[in-house]
Amino acid sequence: MFRGEVISIHVASEAAKPTESLETVQAVAGRGLEGDRYSNGTGYWSNSPGPGREVTLIEIEAIEALSREKEIAIEPAATRRNLVTRAVPLNHLVGREFQVGAVRMRGVRLCEPCAYLEGLTEKGVLAGLMHRGGLRAEIVKGGTIRVGDAITE
Repeated sequence: MFRGEVISIHVASEAAKPTESLETVQAVAGRGLEGDRYSNGTGYWSNSPGPGREVTLIEIEAIEALSREKEIAIEPAATRRNLVTRAVPLNHLVGREFQVGAVRMRGVRLCEPCAYLEGLTEKGVLAGLMHRGGLRAEIVKGGTIRVGDAITE
């Protein structure tokens, strides 16, 4: 068992647009986070079929390790992930359900970094976040997500 938390929330209205940091967001089952590019169908990968585009999560610990190990300091919003977590073993949640505040999610697959993300940030991000780039999840039961919400199994 673990008990982590949401430390920041980010959405972008379209592909490559800067992310907006929010205090709260509505999570809609089968769709995603209100106002986000993938919920709107305007994300970079929106035309490519595949699961796990409703919500993305990344551990703040991975962002801190990127800075410490590769000397690449990026803001959490620059990872293009929707939820930044603390004390949550995201890689272990593939295929498992978990709770984010009032919202129930299911981990679908790892959210490995890609050349597109590296192009929007800086060289070395792809290698630095490999196997710790986060989690792609689907929303099982929607609701409101708030900064500070607990994340549990």
